[in-house]
Amino acid sequence: MRVVIAGGHGQIALRLERLLAARGDQAVGIIRKPEQAADLRDSSAEPVVLDLETAELDAVAEVLQGADAAVFAAGAGPGSGSARKDTVDRGAAALFAEAAERAGVRRHLQVSAMGLDRADEPGMDEVFSVYLKAKAAAEDDLRARDLDWTILRPGRLTDDPGTGQVHLAESVDYGTITRDDVAAVLVALLDESRTVGRTLELVEGHTPIEEALERI
Repeated sequence: MRVVIAGGHGQIALRLERLLAARGDQAVGIIRKPEQAADLRDSSAEPVVLDLETAELDAVAEVLQGADAAVFAAGAGPGSGSARKDTVDRGAAALFAEAAERAGVRRHLQVSAMGLDRADEPGMDEVFSVYLKAKAAAEDDLRARDLDWTILRPGRLTDDPGTGQVHLAESVDYGTITRDDVAAVLVALLDESRTVGRTLELVEGHTPIEEALERI
């Protein structure tokens, strides 16, 4: 399986690339900076330098051509302002999904976030509010597309070692989840057609990943 990953140098993406390589798949990571390429090669992934904030649709579709699946795992990241929350977390997600449609890559996973309905809560940090709204808009955009999509909303991310034990459902109480386990769930979702058209939330739990998917 050839899997193209937007945000290929992200902490979840690098883990995902290693897992894909370990099972014999080909991971292609889209990155903004040429100096990030070595880290992808160390993860047995093929780096492609392309800035999704400024790229043309045809250029993104060309990278996706011939892929079996697409994963949007990009984000503006900590310290970025409101403008980049919109251009990356919404704009780049929509561009990537449109490019997947054009390239004929039907399987599409999108990493989102929990708590999107909190964006207008009193006292909410302005930048974080824009981030939540951008994620919500990206979800709405993807749902309207002719793709075999699944949206994954992880809880608060940690760098603790993965346990392989999760709570995965359409709605879960807010909690934490390791980046290791998010990557492992993404790999499992690629092969699980029963999750097409579903929005799933993910936190740590007591159910093995494969069993959690069977319960969906």
